[in-house]
Amino acid sequence: MPTRRTALAGLAATAALPATAASPALGDAERALAARAAAWLETLGEARGDFVQTDSRGRVSRGEVFLRRPGQARFAYAPPSSLLVVADGANVSVSDPRLKTFERYPLAATPLSLFLSRRIRLDGDARVTAVRRTASGFEVTARDVRRANEGQIALAFSESPLTLAGWTITDAQGRSTRVQLEGLRAVSGLPSSLFVLEDPRPRAPGRGKL
Repeated sequence: MPTRRTALAGLAATAALPATAASPALGDAERALAARAAAWLETLGEARGDFVQTDSRGRVSRGEVFLRRPGQARFAYAPPSSLLVVADGANVSVSDPRLKTFERYPLAATPLSLFLSRRIRLDGDARVTAVRRTASGFEVTARDVRRANEGQIALAFSESPLTLAGWTITDAQGRSTRVQLEGLRAVSGLPSSLFVLEDPRPRAPGRGKL
Protein backbone atom coordinates (compact mmCIF):
# COMPACT_ATOMS: atom_id res chain seq x y z
CA MET A 1 0.00 0.00 0.00
CA PRO A 2 1.52 3.37 -0.94
CA THR A 3 2.18 5.92 1.74
CA ARG A 4 2.11 9.67 1.33
CA ARG A 5 5.93 9.65 1.40
CA THR A 6 6.23 7.12 -1.44
CA ALA A 7 3.61 8.97 -3.44
CA LEU A 8 5.61 12.15 -3.10
CA ALA A 9 8.83 10.36 -3.97
CA GLY A 10 7.29 8.80 -7.03
CA LEU A 11 5.19 11.63 -8.32
CA ALA A 12 5.55 14.97 -6.67
CA ALA A 13 8.83 15.68 -4.92
CA THR A 14 12.57 15.47 -5.45
CA ALA A 15 14.59 13.86 -2.67
CA ALA A 16 17.95 15.23 -1.57
CA LEU A 17 20.89 13.54 -3.19
CA PRO A 18 24.56 13.72 -2.26
CA ALA A 19 26.56 16.13 -4.35
CA THR A 20 28.11 14.43 -7.36
CA ALA A 21 30.96 15.23 -9.67
CA ALA A 22 30.20 16.90 -12.97
CA SER A 23 28.87 14.49 -15.57
CA PRO A 24 30.95 13.77 -18.65
CA ALA A 25 29.97 15.55 -21.84
CA LEU A 26 27.27 13.82 -23.86
CA GLY A 27 28.09 12.52 -27.30
CA ASP A 28 26.22 13.49 -30.46
CA ALA A 29 24.05 10.37 -30.39
CA GLU A 30 23.09 10.98 -26.76
CA ARG A 31 22.27 14.63 -27.44
CA ALA A 32 20.12 13.58 -30.37
CA LEU A 33 18.11 11.20 -28.18
CA ALA A 34 17.64 13.90 -25.52
CA ALA A 35 16.46 16.31 -28.22
CA ARG A 36 13.97 13.72 -29.50
CA ALA A 37 12.63 13.28 -25.98
CA ALA A 38 12.20 17.03 -25.48
CA ALA A 39 10.52 17.47 -28.87
CA TRP A 40 8.06 14.65 -28.16
CA LEU A 41 7.16 16.05 -24.73
CA GLU A 42 6.47 19.46 -26.23
CA THR A 43 3.97 17.91 -28.67
CA LEU A 44 2.09 16.14 -25.88
CA GLY A 45 -1.20 17.85 -25.15
CA GLU A 46 -3.80 15.78 -23.29
CA ALA A 47 -3.26 12.12 -22.40
CA ARG A 48 -4.49 9.43 -20.05
CA GLY A 49 -3.37 5.98 -19.02
CA ASP A 50 -2.53 3.83 -16.02
CA PHE A 51 0.52 3.78 -13.78
CA VAL A 52 2.28 1.20 -11.62
CA GLN A 53 4.47 2.51 -8.80
CA THR A 54 7.14 0.37 -7.13
CA ASP A 55 8.94 1.73 -4.10
CA SER A 56 12.36 0.81 -2.70
CA ARG A 57 10.86 -2.03 -0.64
CA GLY A 58 9.20 -3.59 -3.64
CA ARG A 59 5.70 -2.47 -2.64
CA VAL A 60 3.49 -1.98 -5.68
CA SER A 61 0.55 0.38 -6.09
CA ARG A 62 -1.55 1.25 -9.11
CA GLY A 63 -3.73 4.01 -10.39
CA GLU A 64 -4.86 6.17 -13.28
CA VAL A 65 -3.05 9.19 -14.71
CA PHE A 66 -4.38 12.18 -16.64
CA LEU A 67 -2.07 14.75 -18.24
CA ARG A 68 -2.80 18.13 -19.81
CA ARG A 69 0.24 20.10 -20.79
CA PRO A 70 1.37 22.60 -19.89
CA GLY A 71 1.33 22.26 -16.15
CA GLN A 72 -1.52 19.90 -15.30
CA ALA A 73 -1.63 16.29 -14.14
CA ARG A 74 -3.74 14.01 -11.97
CA PHE A 75 -2.60 10.72 -10.39
CA ALA A 76 -5.49 8.83 -8.78
CA TYR A 77 -4.34 5.84 -6.72
CA ALA A 78 -6.58 2.80 -6.68
CA PRO A 79 -8.14 1.63 -3.39
CA PRO A 80 -7.37 0.91 -0.64
CA SER A 81 -5.03 3.91 -0.79
CA SER A 82 -7.15 6.37 -2.81
CA LEU A 83 -4.37 8.98 -2.70
CA LEU A 84 -4.76 11.90 -5.08
CA VAL A 85 -1.84 13.88 -6.52
CA VAL A 86 -2.90 16.84 -8.66
CA ALA A 87 -0.82 19.45 -10.48
CA ASP A 88 -2.96 22.49 -11.35
CA GLY A 89 -0.37 24.47 -13.30
CA ALA A 90 1.13 26.27 -10.31
CA ASN A 91 1.10 23.80 -7.42
CA VAL A 92 1.08 20.08 -6.72
CA SER A 93 -1.48 19.00 -4.10
CA VAL A 94 -1.51 15.64 -2.33
CA SER A 95 -4.61 14.41 -0.51
CA ASP A 96 -4.63 11.26 1.64
CA PRO A 97 -8.24 10.46 2.62
CA ARG A 98 -7.18 7.64 4.96
CA LEU A 99 -4.92 9.87 7.06
CA LYS A 100 -7.03 12.97 6.41
CA THR A 101 -3.97 14.94 5.33
CA PHE A 102 -3.48 17.53 2.61
CA GLU A 103 -0.15 18.96 1.38
CA ARG A 104 0.67 21.49 -1.33
CA TYR A 105 4.02 22.22 -3.04
CA PRO A 106 5.12 24.56 -5.84
CA LEU A 107 5.08 22.70 -9.14
CA ALA A 108 8.49 24.16 -10.03
CA ALA A 109 10.01 22.40 -7.02
CA THR A 110 8.93 18.94 -8.22
CA PRO A 111 10.17 16.65 -11.01
CA LEU A 112 6.74 16.86 -12.64
CA SER A 113 7.75 20.30 -13.91
CA LEU A 114 10.42 18.67 -16.08
CA PHE A 115 7.83 17.28 -18.48
CA LEU A 116 4.84 19.51 -17.76
CA SER A 117 6.57 22.80 -18.66
CA ARG A 118 5.44 24.61 -21.79
CA ARG A 119 8.97 24.53 -23.15
CA ILE A 120 11.14 21.50 -22.45
CA ARG A 121 14.73 22.61 -21.99
CA LEU A 122 17.01 19.69 -21.26
CA ASP A 123 20.12 21.84 -21.57
CA GLY A 124 19.11 24.69 -19.26
CA ASP A 125 18.07 24.54 -15.62
CA ALA A 126 17.09 20.90 -16.17
CA ARG A 127 20.49 19.50 -17.14
CA VAL A 128 20.79 16.09 -18.78
CA THR A 129 23.47 14.11 -16.96
CA ALA A 130 23.14 10.80 -18.79
CA VAL A 131 21.43 9.17 -21.75
CA ARG A 132 21.45 5.42 -22.23
CA ARG A 133 19.85 2.89 -24.51
CA THR A 134 17.49 0.32 -23.00
CA ALA A 135 15.93 -2.86 -24.32
CA SER A 136 12.76 -1.03 -25.37
CA GLY A 137 14.06 2.48 -26.06
CA PHE A 138 16.19 4.90 -24.06
CA GLU A 139 16.43 6.71 -20.74
CA VAL A 140 17.25 10.38 -20.10
CA THR A 141 18.51 11.33 -16.64
CA ALA A 142 18.28 14.99 -15.63
CA ARG A 143 18.63 17.16 -12.54
CA ASP A 144 17.97 20.79 -11.66
CA VAL A 145 21.29 22.63 -11.81
CA ARG A 146 19.88 25.44 -9.65
CA ARG A 147 19.76 22.99 -6.73
CA ALA A 148 23.08 21.18 -6.84
CA ASN A 149 22.27 18.81 -3.98
CA GLU A 150 18.72 17.94 -4.95
CA GLY A 151 17.30 14.96 -6.73
CA GLN A 152 17.44 13.65 -10.21
CA ILE A 153 14.85 11.98 -12.35
CA ALA A 154 15.39 9.37 -15.06
CA LEU A 155 12.73 9.57 -17.78
CA ALA A 156 12.20 6.34 -19.70
CA PHE A 157 11.00 6.41 -23.31
CA SER A 158 9.90 3.53 -25.51
CA GLU A 159 10.23 3.63 -29.28
CA SER A 160 8.09 2.55 -32.26
CA PRO A 161 6.19 4.70 -31.52
CA LEU A 162 8.08 7.10 -29.29
CA THR A 163 6.27 7.62 -25.98
CA LEU A 164 6.99 8.35 -22.33
CA ALA A 165 7.13 5.01 -20.52
CA GLY A 166 7.75 6.23 -16.95
CA TRP A 167 10.42 7.57 -14.61
CA THR A 168 12.60 6.69 -11.62
CA ILE A 169 13.57 8.95 -8.72
CA THR A 170 16.41 8.01 -6.34
CA ASP A 171 16.92 9.50 -2.90
CA ALA A 172 20.08 10.29 -0.90
CA GLN A 173 20.19 6.79 0.57
CA GLY A 174 20.06 5.17 -2.86
CA ARG A 175 16.40 4.21 -2.55
CA SER A 176 14.52 4.34 -5.83
CA THR A 177 10.83 4.79 -6.59
CA ARG A 178 9.80 3.73 -10.07
CA VAL A 179 6.68 4.77 -11.92
CA GLN A 180 5.73 2.83 -15.05
CA LEU A 181 3.10 4.19 -17.42
CA GLU A 182 0.80 1.74 -19.17
CA GLY A 183 -1.43 2.49 -22.12
CA LEU A 184 -0.63 6.20 -22.18
CA ARG A 185 -2.60 7.62 -25.10
CA ALA A 186 -3.50 11.01 -26.50
CA VAL A 187 -7.04 12.17 -25.79
CA SER A 188 -9.00 15.41 -26.01
CA GLY A 189 -11.63 17.17 -23.95
CA LEU A 190 -10.46 16.26 -20.45
CA PRO A 191 -12.58 18.22 -17.95
CA SER A 192 -10.80 21.02 -16.09
CA SER A 193 -12.19 19.67 -12.82
CA LEU A 194 -9.70 16.79 -13.01
CA PHE A 195 -6.89 19.26 -12.33
CA VAL A 196 -8.41 21.01 -9.33
CA LEU A 197 -7.88 19.67 -5.83
CA GLU A 198 -9.07 21.68 -2.86
CA ASP A 199 -8.28 20.90 0.76
CA PRO A 200 -11.11 18.49 1.73
CA ARG A 201 -10.67 18.98 5.46
CA PRO A 202 -13.16 21.15 7.31
CA ARG A 203 -11.65 24.55 7.96
CA ALA A 204 -11.12 25.02 11.66
CA PRO A 205 -11.67 28.51 13.11
CA GLY A 206 -8.50 30.52 12.79
CA ARG A 207 -6.69 27.95 10.64
CA GLY A 208 -4.49 29.73 8.14
CA LYS A 209 -4.23 29.00 4.50
CA LEU A 210 -1.75 26.38 3.31
